[in-house]
Amino acid sequence: MSELSVDHLLGIKDLTKEDIQLIHTTADQFKEVINRPIKKVPSLRDITIANLFFENSTRTKLSFELAEKTSQCRCNQL
Repeated sequence: MSELSVDHLLGIKDLTKEDIQLIHTTADQFKEVINRPIKKVPSLRDITIANLFFENSTRTKLSFELAEKTSQCRCNQL
């Protein structure tokens, strides 16, 4: 399985057991990236991520933006 059974991850009540296993596996893979000297993720090179925050939080916004740029993907703040 390589895709979640849901289109958007807004909560966990609709996730299957396989979805949760996929999320954990993906998290483990990203944990390996964190331990690399160069933290770029080639598979994210042409990916654009859009962030939509409902409450104003500069620290959260900057944390997300830094993580996205460090991972080599483009980010848009909405």
